[in-house]
Amino acid sequence: MGSGFLRDLGFGAVGLVVLLAIPGVVDSAGINDFLIYVAAYGLLAMSLNLLTGYTGLVSFGHAAYFASGAYSFGLLMQSGDFSIPVAFVIAVGFSALTALIVGAICVRLKEIYFAFLTLAFQMMFHSIILTWVSLTGGDQGLMGGIPRPAFWGIDLGSPGAFYAFCMTVFVVCILILRQIVQSPFGFTLRMIRDNPGRAEFLGVNTYRAKLVSFVLAGSIASVGGILLALFASGAYPEFAYWTMSGQAIFMIMLGGSRVFLGPLLGAVLLQGLNHYVTAVTEHHGLVLGLVIVVAVLGLRRGLADFALDWREARRERRLAAAREPGPGSSGRPAASGGNA
Repeated sequence: MGSGFLRDLGFGAVGLVVLLAIPGVVDSAGINDFLIYVAAYGLLAMSLNLLTGYTGLVSFGHAAYFASGAYSFGLLMQSGDFSIPVAFVIAVGFSALTALIVGAICVRLKEIYFAFLTLAFQMMFHSIILTWVSLTGGDQGLMGGIPRPAFWGIDLGSPGAFYAFCMTVFVVCILILRQIVQSPFGFTLRMIRDNPGRAEFLGVNTYRAKLVSFVLAGSIASVGGILLALFASGAYPEFAYWTMSGQAIFMIMLGGSRVFLGPLLGAVLLQGLNHYVTAVTEHHGLVLGLVIVVAVLGLRRGLADFALDWREARRERRLAAAREPGPGSSGRPAASGGNA
């Protein structure tokens, strides 16, 4: 194991301990619910950024895999034939297979054609949810709730156990994403993003790399959908609507795409607006729009990217100041030797 992996594992462990300690410090069910929302939507945004920020593929239909995870998991659990871990794995596998089929078609295209084809597939999936009423419940969503049977001695019917489960799954997925982007494969994705022609010249199979990235992103997004389905005890057509993918893009815009945890910061900001602004005013959409306009026109990048650029600019100014000659110096190197 490399030092980078151990460092990331240490950060992940510390982050998990902090998240698990929050309910004991802040005795508020609302905070716990908010963090579960952030975990679910954060995985959606972080997985999309694997495509957008690291591979250079802007997907308008990424929420399809968020919804496929939620619906497939919910249907498996409602059948009563599967435990939570088994249904979890099957739902992620189904979403990965769906992403493989869709991605095999979409990643052949470039830029705007790729973006709108992914949107077309998402809207097709949304239409299937609405029309296949006998299976999906149509516009009412999955009815009857999603059971939470105990497994491995864990009772998800307990709010504390359920919160700990969601935070653990969330941190594990973040660590997986971190290892992907820090691996040689992750740097290959960056090269494809920056210069696909050079990548192909160096022998990289860009089609296969993009497809693998697409499948990995869809799989992680499905985990977020599963967490939200468990939390809401149901799956709903809104999970697959185009606005859900729009929210993921907003999260990346707010938080930033160049910093690894930038989309997660965007998820915190967006969910904070959705949860707390709605309690103050019914015009939360207007407030959200103003925030995004300020971020795009004012900062011209996400908050995390802005902080990173500010830090790098400050460091460059310090280095430039250190290289400048002092007040009494001519700026020329001193001559060697001299008279006694």
